[in-house]
Amino acid sequence: MTATTAKSARARIQIFEVSTLYGAATLAAAIDAGRFGAPGHARRILLVSNNAAIPETSLRLETMTGYDRIASRFDEVIDWNEAIHPHHPATWAPRPEESPLWQRVFRTAWELGTAPVELIVESIQVNPAKALAAVFAESTVDVYADGLMSYGPTREELPQSIACRIGRLLHLDLVPGLRPLLLSEYGVEPELVPDEAFRRVLSEIAEAAEGDRQVTAAVEAGPTALLLGQYLASLGILTADEEEDLHIRMLRGAAAAGHTSVIFKPHPTAPARYGTALNEAADAAGVRLTVLDGPLLAETFYERCRPTLVVGCFSTAMVTASVYYGVPVARVGTDTVLARLTPYENSNRVPLTVVDHIVPDLETGAGPAVPGAGPETLTPLVRAVGFCMQSRLHPLLRDETAAFLERHRGNADMARYFDAERLTKLGLPGGDPAGPAGGSRLRRTLTRSGRG
Repeated sequence: MTATTAKSARARIQIFEVSTLYGAATLAAAIDAGRFGAPGHARRILLVSNNAAIPETSLRLETMTGYDRIASRFDEVIDWNEAIHPHHPATWAPRPEESPLWQRVFRTAWELGTAPVELIVESIQVNPAKALAAVFAESTVDVYADGLMSYGPTREELPQSIACRIGRLLHLDLVPGLRPLLLSEYGVEPELVPDEAFRRVLSEIAEAAEGDRQVTAAVEAGPTALLLGQYLASLGILTADEEEDLHIRMLRGAAAAGHTSVIFKPHPTAPARYGTALNEAADAAGVRLTVLDGPLLAETFYERCRPTLVVGCFSTAMVTASVYYGVPVARVGTDTVLARLTPYENSNRVPLTVVDHIVPDLETGAGPAVPGAGPETLTPLVRAVGFCMQSRLHPLLRDETAAFLERHRGNADMARYFDAERLTKLGLPGGDPAGPAGGSRLRRTLTRSGRG
């Protein structure tokens, strides 16, 4: 039997689409925990996609420390960018009439034969996941979420041809007790990736950094605090100068809390723009600053150097630090981002809301904490924000959202999570009752009661 024949003869094929190492680690943990069958159950393909605006100039997943350990769980790795070149993964999708042709192309190029295909994808509402689901139109689909966005609503309505094929939402238990809203409108059940399996994968990735000169230098600096950068300027949420100022505020907050040696960890996909301002702020505060800008997950540092504080804005890596390593965390700048985030349905809103609500603000003097499950207000708050973001997809959440807003009317701490114009449009407490939604809501009420 030839190699090609042997590949296509396997009972089924699982294609795992991934764009980040954190996501790949989530998949590895799910595989290790038996969520995708026993070893040898299927031919497993890791389909790597670089979704950066300019993929050629961004950090490639396969250059990340620990990637090889993750990739070893798969039978082979395929580069999605190369498969659809010269198109961009974020924008390319086949025309409906071309989908069968593209499936034949990929089946031939990837030696899939006629075996049934299972898709395991991230962010099903956008490409490349949506494109893959269209190409392999008869395939079952599992969705995995590698961060706090799983707790927010689906970004937009899915075609029924895709929605009806989604079996599971695999996610990490980043906020114990909080149930994901993602895909819930389609009856998709969330399934936890076991904590112990994910923790073992993170340890495996950290082991791959053994002997890394940058990591060794960082550990020798004896840092007690880690500052997490994001890529808010790249997303247009903040300007580059404002984001740099946010990092300076993190450093000053850590210094005020008594930390004299800190690590700054830029986001892996953030552009390389770090001027002298952060170094000057560190000198002024009497703090030793080390920049850990190599191809590393922040979790590698947690494993190797157990900090006593992690500071960020609303990064998932903050929550990972507290949940999987028991490291106290604190936030900086969430008020600013809440005021800037547009449109209201921006998918960063729920992660931002969760962190703002359960993580202490370092600049108010509140001590860092390990949040755990969060306060009893968290679940109703997230569901109310989710309804306001995607009211059309979650009509059954309307009454509980109205009740929640009514209970917290006049509470400024709660009001800042909601946009008054959006509340007016939806005819909810906190909006203008004389606004445009008021009349339409009254008409709907009268129609339902038979008096309209």
